[in-house]
Amino acid sequence: MMPFGGIAARLERDRLRAEGVGQHHNAIKYLNQDYEALKQECIESGTLFRDPQFPAGPSALGFKELGPHSSKTRGVEWKRPSELVGDPQFIVGGATRTDICQGALGDCWLLAAIGSLTLNEELLHRVVPHGQSFQEDYAGIFHFQIWQFGEWVDVVVDDQLPTKDGELLFVHSAECTEFWSALLEKAYAKLNGCYEALSGGSTTEGFEDFTGGVAEMYDLKRAPRNMGHIIRKALERGSLLGCSIDITSAFDMEAVTFKKLVKGHAYSVTAFRDVNYRGQQEQLIRIRNPWGQVEWTGAWSDGSPEWDNIDPSDREELQLKMEDGEFWMSFRDFMREFSRLEICNLTPDALTKDELSRWHTQVFEGTWRRGSTAGGCRNHPATFWINPQFKIKLLEEDDDPGDDEVACSFLVALMQKHRRRERRVGGDMHTIGFAVYEVPEEAQGSQNVHLKKDFFLRNQSRARSETFINLREVSNQIRLPPGEYIVVPSTFEPHKEADFVLRVFTEKQSDTAELDEEISADLADEEEITEDDIEDGFKNMFQQLAGEDMEISVFELRTILNRVIARHKDLKTDGFSLDSCRNMVNLMDKDGSARLGLVEFQILWNKIRSWLTIFRQHDLDKSGTMSSYEMRMALESAGFKLNNKLHQVVVARYADADMGVDFDNFVCCLVKLEAMFRFFRSMDPEGTGTAVMNFAEWLLLTMCG
Repeated sequence: MMPFGGIAARLERDRLRAEGVGQHHNAIKYLNQDYEALKQECIESGTLFRDPQFPAGPSALGFKELGPHSSKTRGVEWKRPSELVGDPQFIVGGATRTDICQGALGDCWLLAAIGSLTLNEELLHRVVPHGQSFQEDYAGIFHFQIWQFGEWVDVVVDDQLPTKDGELLFVHSAECTEFWSALLEKAYAKLNGCYEALSGGSTTEGFEDFTGGVAEMYDLKRAPRNMGHIIRKALERGSLLGCSIDITSAFDMEAVTFKKLVKGHAYSVTAFRDVNYRGQQEQLIRIRNPWGQVEWTGAWSDGSPEWDNIDPSDREELQLKMEDGEFWMSFRDFMREFSRLEICNLTPDALTKDELSRWHTQVFEGTWRRGSTAGGCRNHPATFWINPQFKIKLLEEDDDPGDDEVACSFLVALMQKHRRRERRVGGDMHTIGFAVYEVPEEAQGSQNVHLKKDFFLRNQSRARSETFINLREVSNQIRLPPGEYIVVPSTFEPHKEADFVLRVFTEKQSDTAELDEEISADLADEEEITEDDIEDGFKNMFQQLAGEDMEISVFELRTILNRVIARHKDLKTDGFSLDSCRNMVNLMDKDGSARLGLVEFQILWNKIRSWLTIFRQHDLDKSGTMSSYEMRMALESAGFKLNNKLHQVVVARYADADMGVDFDNFVCCLVKLEAMFRFFRSMDPEGTGTAVMNFAEWLLLTMCG
C-alpha cells in the first residue's frame, strides 16, 4: 500500500501549488536548499560551500561509462575555479554562444539548448539569476532556476568542478576564465542524479527546461512548404531552435560528412537572413556546433567565395570568426543536409501566423501504475481503458481556420517525468504517445466519468500522436471541429510505470478536466433480521461451528471460511488470514464482544455469497483469480466507485506480484471499503462530505483498520 508519508507529501505538494509555489517568481527550493540562507551561513563562518546533497565525488560523475571503475574518470580531481585560473569570472562581457564548448560528455543536446538560450537575455536571466560572481560576497555557492515538469525549481550547487590534467572535464568556455556554463551544467546534472544521466537526448528537453515552453519537431524530409517562414517567425519570437542529422546505424554516430557536418549531433539554429547574391535573393541560415569547432565547408562557409559576391556591408555584418563552431549555409543546403528541426515555442505561439497569439494552457499531472492506470496503447483493448483520461471541451472555432473547415486548434504535449534519474538503476525513457476520441453527442455535457472498455471498442480515435516514441515528450498540433474530446495518454506496452505531465494548449478558451469517478458507495441498509428469520439448517450449522458459547471468534471464523472456500475448486486462493477475519468481525460486531453471534454471522455469510457471485462474473477467463482491472469493474458491481488514486492504493495492497486478485483478497478489500465508508458516514450524518474527529477517534479508526 502507498505509505502514509507518500500520501501526505502529495497533499502538501498540491497545497503549495494552489498557493502559487512553483511559478517562476516563487520557485521551489530544490531539496529544500535555500540559496540566500546557505550563502549567508558560509559568509558568516568564513567557509566555502560544500554541497551535501550533491557531494563532489564518483557518484556525482556517473554509474557506468563515468562510473568509479571507468578509465574516463581515472585521475579526475574536483577543483574550484580559483584553483584553475588566477581571476575566475562568472560571466565575461555577457553570456554568449562561444561560452559553451562541449567536453567529455555526450550532452551536445543540452549545450545546443544553452547556446540558443544566450540569444535571448531575458530568458537567460530567468535561468541564470543576476548578481552572482566570484568577487563580491563569494562563498563557493551558486544557483540556477530550471523548469521541471510544470514547476520552476531553484537549484543550488557548489563550485567544485570535475577536472582532468588541470582542465575542466565537461562543458567549458572558450574564455578559460568564465564558468557560468560549467556551473549550469552541474546544476542540471544534480537535478538528474549525475553527469552521466545527461548523456544522449533531444534538444527540446533542454529548451523546455530553460523556458517552460512546449516543443515541436519537424521532419525536414517531409517539411511544410513554408518551413523557412516558420523558422524566421520562430527566431523573431525568441523561440529556441535545434537541428540534427539522423543516423542510419551506430557507426554513423558523430561521423563527420564530406563537408564537415556531424551526424547524430545536436546543433543550434541562431539566425535566418536574406542577402542579395548575384542579383537574386538568397536565404541564409546560421548554425552553431556546440563543440566550438568542426564547421560546414560547403557554400557560404567561413571564407568561401560566395561572400565576395554580396554587398560589403552585409558581408561585414554576417561574417563570423574563423573556426568558432558557428557558420552560415544556404537554406537549400540546410534542408538537404539536415534531417530534423526542433522548435521550442515559449508561449507557445502559432508560428505560421504573422500576429502574436497567446495560447490558453492547462497542465495536469498523472501516473501510470501497474495494474491500475498503466493500460498500454490501443493495441491492448482489455487494458487501454484503465489509462488516465482527460476531457477537452472546445468551445470556439479558430479566427483564421486557413480553409473552409470550421475547426479548433490545440496542441497536446505528453511528458514523462524523472526518467533520466532511473538510468542509474537500469531504467530509461518509456515509449509514449496519446490518442484523442470524440465524446458522442448523447454523452456530451454529462458528468466527468472515466470511460470504460466498451466505449473504446465501439469508437475510433479522431487524432493521435504521430508516433509512439521513447523521448521524454511527444507533442502534436491537432485541428478538430468544436465539441468534447477525450485525450488518453499511455505507454506503448501495458504495465509500464511512470509519472507524467499532460499539457493542453488551445487557441481559444476551453474547458479541460481529468475524467475520474466521484468516490461513492452504494451501501444497502444493514439487514434487519432476527433469529426467527434464519433457516433451521443454517442454525444447526452455526451451532456446530460456534460451540457452547454460540458465538464465533476470529479464530473460529478463519477455520470456517477456509474450510468452505476449499470446497470451491474453481477459486485459486491461499485462504483468509487472521487479520482479514478480524476486519470482518470488526465490520459485523454490533455489541463490541469481538465475536459474531448467529444474526451477525448470517449477515456476513449473505455478503460473502453475494461477493462470490460478483467475483465469478468478473473472472472473465475463469482462471480462479481476477486481474486488477477486472477487479476495478467488480468493485463497481459491488457498489463502490473509486478514483484513480484509490485504485492504485487498492491494487498495491490486494493484488499479487502478477497483478492477480484471489477471492480472499477481494473479500478483504470489500470488507475494508465498507467499514471505512460506514465509519465516515457515522461521523458525517448530514452527508456534507466532511467529517470531524478527535485524536482518539482517529486512532480507533486506524487501529481497527
